[in-house]
Amino acid sequence: MPEKLTAELYTADGVRKGDVDLSPEIFGIEPNVAVMHQVVTAQLAAARSGTASTKTRGEVRGGGRKPWRQKGLGRARHGSNRSPQWAGGGVAHGPKPRSYAQRTPKKMRRLALRSALSARAAVGQIKVVESFDSWDVPKTKQAVALLEAMGITGKVLLLAEDHERTAIVSFRNLPQVIASNLGQANTYDVLWADTVVMSKGTLDLGQGAPRGTREHAASETSDVRAETSDVRRQTSDAAAPATAHDGDGAPSVGGGDEMSPGEEHGDDI
Repeated sequence: MPEKLTAELYTADGVRKGDVDLSPEIFGIEPNVAVMHQVVTAQLAAARSGTASTKTRGEVRGGGRKPWRQKGLGRARHGSNRSPQWAGGGVAHGPKPRSYAQRTPKKMRRLALRSALSARAAVGQIKVVESFDSWDVPKTKQAVALLEAMGITGKVLLLAEDHERTAIVSFRNLPQVIASNLGQANTYDVLWADTVVMSKGTLDLGQGAPRGTREHAASETSDVRAETSDVRRQTSDAAAPATAHDGDGAPSVGGGDEMSPGEEHGDDI
């Protein structure tokens, strides 16, 4: 895996804006194939309805009378014509409604998702959209235009933030697109898609503070303050005056007049 991972960054209109850095903890790990297989198997098993059902000999209607007497007729003995070997009888060891769900630890699901995203990022199949806030109303035509502008074909997985509901609804009608918010992101969808399109706010997989909370506002404020302090430091360094030197070549501090001891300490004389 390369040390620095990047993905193509686009606007909501499909205009290329450069690249965005991807977190190596999420998009740069070594994919764990065994964990991905187990998680996908559990996900597909949980999707089964588990409603298959058959009737046993005790549930089939009829068969309450013994077909013929036990001895004396030369035929095999039977106690009911609804036993499994009879036509119209019950089913032996048939399916009954059950749950196929498998318990998968949360850490395993997270590792599988990061492994799938790392596998897609390694081959450049991660695309990032800066924000969908400019989309006011859902329009499928706008979603198709965005994919064409980004040059994306085939199966697509769109991951957007919760407040970007308009984008999710816009992509929802396309047959080869799965559009969901970050909370519904799963390993199977990532491996199913040829290209993963992510909103910039979803690159941390929800590990940051949610938008609209005090923690999110505090983090944004701290980032702005850090950028402002860097700008001020660069400005002050560029505008710093040159150090004055006296006749002997040594730098002189202050002006030409010397202060008396009383003036230096601020004493009244």
